[in-house]
Amino acid sequence: MRLIAGLIARRIVPFVQIGDEVARGDRISLIQFGSRADVYLPRNARIKVKINDRVVGGETVIAVFEIEPSRS
Repeated sequence: MRLIAGLIARRIVPFVQIGDEVARGDRISLIQFGSRADVYLPRNARIKVKINDRVVGGETVIAVFEIEPSRS
């Protein structure tokens, strides 16, 4: 994940530091006034949202991960 401050207000308030472990649904920052968050996912992620969908931190599921069967 990368947090990018907007050109005008430049308002990102981080709640965690680089290297901190977070759990599903944890809030990691407050992003205001045109700033954004880029989320990078592995290739095996199945995306659940579409372009222009409105997402809510801690509520919206943006992707799920398929568990590959073990090769025994």
